[in-house]
Amino acid sequence: MKYFTIEELTRSTTAQLRNIDNTPSQQVIANLTALVDNILDPLREAWGKPIKVNSGYRCRTLNKAVGGAPASQHMRGEAADITAGNPHANRKLYSLMRRLNLPVDQAINEHDFAWIHVSYSPRHRRHYFAIR
Repeated sequence: MKYFTIEELTRSTTAQLRNIDNTPSQQVIANLTALVDNILDPLREAWGKPIKVNSGYRCRTLNKAVGGAPASQHMRGEAADITAGNPHANRKLYSLMRRLNLPVDQAINEHDFAWIHVSYSPRHRRHYFAIR
């Protein structure tokens, strides 16, 4: 883990405001480490500039509080919502991710590149799509 930390991937303003314990299990930490090692660090290295994690791991209570999908990969530590700072930069980051052919499970352009959801799991489906 060269560019990202477990703390960064588990931090949540909503959890702090609502006093939700978002402490990850050892399995979640292993999944977050795999996400960073296989997707986030290689992407950041190729991008050459910081990438911000808006949302990483979410315990079940936090996931429900933020309106996450009931089976969200965030709850397993397999996903992060990231941004390069703005929709224009996010579009370029998404394109770079595709060109690098990283072993993503899902890469989702969320709300016209407001952010990018990226996940890593043993399935490596390489699904790229958009949610408006």
